[in-house]
Amino acid sequence: MKALITGATGFVGHYLADELSSTYETIGAYWPEATTNSHQKFAALHKLDIRDEAAVRDLVATVQPDVIFHLAAQTHVPTAFKAPWDTLETNIQGTLNFLQATLDIVPNSRILVISSSEVYGVVQAGDLPLVESQSYNPGNPYSVSKVTGELLSRQYFMAYGLDVIIARPFNHIGPGQSTRFAVADFATQIAGMQRGEHEPILRVGNLSAQRDYLDVRDVVRAYRLLAEKGIAGEVYNICRGEAHPLQSLVETLIDLAGIPVQIEVEASRLRPLDLPILVGDPTKIKTQTGWQAEIPVEQTLRDVLAACQ
Repeated sequence: MKALITGATGFVGHYLADELSSTYETIGAYWPEATTNSHQKFAALHKLDIRDEAAVRDLVATVQPDVIFHLAAQTHVPTAFKAPWDTLETNIQGTLNFLQATLDIVPNSRILVISSSEVYGVVQAGDLPLVESQSYNPGNPYSVSKVTGELLSRQYFMAYGLDVIIARPFNHIGPGQSTRFAVADFATQIAGMQRGEHEPILRVGNLSAQRDYLDVRDVVRAYRLLAEKGIAGEVYNICRGEAHPLQSLVETLIDLAGIPVQIEVEASRLRPLDLPILVGDPTKIKTQTGWQAEIPVEQTLRDVLAACQ
């Protein structure tokens, strides 16, 4: 079996390559330049701008994948607010290019399109935990791009019978994540304090937001199981089913570091719109694939901090 991973050298891509290594010949597509470690995880790596329709078609024709894991996207919400068109163009055009290339070139292959829990947006307390049938309510350009990608995926399934599955992962964290994302940024700051590199003041944004946090290693296991057992045309939450305030994650990181830290909110770190709470219902994916989150949040935070030290 041959798997093609887009966004192969990003945070999630190399974890997914590890997860697939015993079952698939794994080929990666990346942008921009890959790292040396990432090269070692793939049978081959191809530089690719997912917005380039011809380049996407050439790659799919060359690789002839049995399954495509479409991870590549502009995923950073603050960046999406600053550069909305770049986010929309990259995420929508990239998804459309792979859907069409799969249909035209490898129509019997399966494509797993990675969406996001951000598509739910601001919800009422009575709607929690969120199930897959909950209405869209996107609150930022990134989530708008993901809603559009889902709708395109559904259209290709309904119109052409394309074997496409939509995954909606909730917030996932783990060692190696970019410091553009909150938990990785906080862990990096705290590790620097431990080394005496700067004063023990942790600079943060909104810590009251509650999220359904997952370990990235649990998430990629869900991707593999969905590729193997998911039902075409369906949408699946990937979530723990528990909400944790970001404040509690910060406190755990500080406790793990064992040093006194002062917390200071910076206005520049606040989003124009920050969802107060997102927590999902994992019943569907658990019932159909047997997946459930296994790695405790505290263990993930311990690993994240250790990787920064």
